[in-house]
Amino acid sequence: METFDHRHIWHPYSRVAPSTPVFKVVRAEGVYLTLDDGSKLIDGMSSWWAAIHGYNHPRLNDALNQQTQDMAHVMFGGLTHEPAIGLAERLIRLTAEPLDTVFFSDSGSVAVEVAMKMAIQFQAARGKPKQQRFISLRRGYHGDTTGAMSISDPENGMHQLFAETLTQQFYADAPMCSPEQEWDDQDSASLQRLLEQHHQEVAAVILEPLVQGAGGMRFYHPGYLQAARQLCDQYDVLLIFDEIATGFGRTGSLFAYEQAEVVPDILCLGKALTGGYMTLAATLATREVAETIAAGEPGIFMHGPTFMANPLACSVACASIDLLLETPWQERVLSIEAQLREELLPCLQLGNVADVRVKGAIGVVELTQPVDMQAMPEAFVQRGVWIRPFNRLVYLMPPFIIEPEQLTQLTTAIKETLTLFDHS
Repeated sequence: METFDHRHIWHPYSRVAPSTPVFKVVRAEGVYLTLDDGSKLIDGMSSWWAAIHGYNHPRLNDALNQQTQDMAHVMFGGLTHEPAIGLAERLIRLTAEPLDTVFFSDSGSVAVEVAMKMAIQFQAARGKPKQQRFISLRRGYHGDTTGAMSISDPENGMHQLFAETLTQQFYADAPMCSPEQEWDDQDSASLQRLLEQHHQEVAAVILEPLVQGAGGMRFYHPGYLQAARQLCDQYDVLLIFDEIATGFGRTGSLFAYEQAEVVPDILCLGKALTGGYMTLAATLATREVAETIAAGEPGIFMHGPTFMANPLACSVACASIDLLLETPWQERVLSIEAQLREELLPCLQLGNVADVRVKGAIGVVELTQPVDMQAMPEAFVQRGVWIRPFNRLVYLMPPFIIEPEQLTQLTTAIKETLTLFDHS
């Protein structure tokens, strides 16, 4: 039976009257989503990687409720408030020392747009207005807004339709050296060639450190980040890290760049920033970037979202960060990593599985063919789990609070469902 939702609402990457099923959630608590028929699903997605503490957490609820008593929102132009100040203090304290200025925005895509505009204004303020293009990595993904699309993988079907509209950027070959391999300098040769040939046009290099997320869920060697930092310094361009997916512990360190001991000039954060409660993102920059922009024309940074630094979002983000740091998050993530590796590796025995890879609280099963998006999500729901595959990837990014038996239910559902769909 056609519902109002089917008839009138567009869901992400869908059409009206979608061909893929949608399931109505009436409550979310801990790691469980409760559907309108009363069934409960263990969430293996953390609501697109954001709900690291699970749902309906009393500490985060309390932060929102208390903030509501004072103000839900106030414009940030010419005004400030304690939740924003407190969140900026936390972010500056937790990130590497040179990153000491914070710009708040509404989403990860906008945080990337902000970073790109910062890089362009920085170069213009230095008397290099022609340096307005970017180098990004093939198989990367940075968001769905226009600028973010332009630096995402140019051959990915997600954005191909808009190719003639987007600014033409430069794309380095995706890193191929895995974290388990010995670092090979040739892995960064493509990036070096592009910088050598085009550095006078380039404002910055932007990449997702260690984990290429929605572009393919690929993991690569920390040596690439070290090489990128050295090359950006050599050719005098900025280095931007997009940690929207990897920030706040997902890879086993608080931020992925820590594993390479490399610091970017600009850092983008989002998703888990508020524990999945509110939409909020942050772009951090070094003092040099901030002061150089201020010294140029027009003397200000040209961006200002209406809901920038929303007090409710900033308040719950402060509570989420405090909660994370008070818990044994790293021990939990490493435990999730070990269990994912042990329980997903047997999938390699299936004929329709091309690869299994795990890093931190991320487990990926790559198939030989695209998944059936009509049948496979339904098969997962029938097994009491919420897993949202895409393209050829079935993956898990569970909340950090997940218990071993709950995680086993997720991995078992993957093995059973892939066996069901194995027609090799």
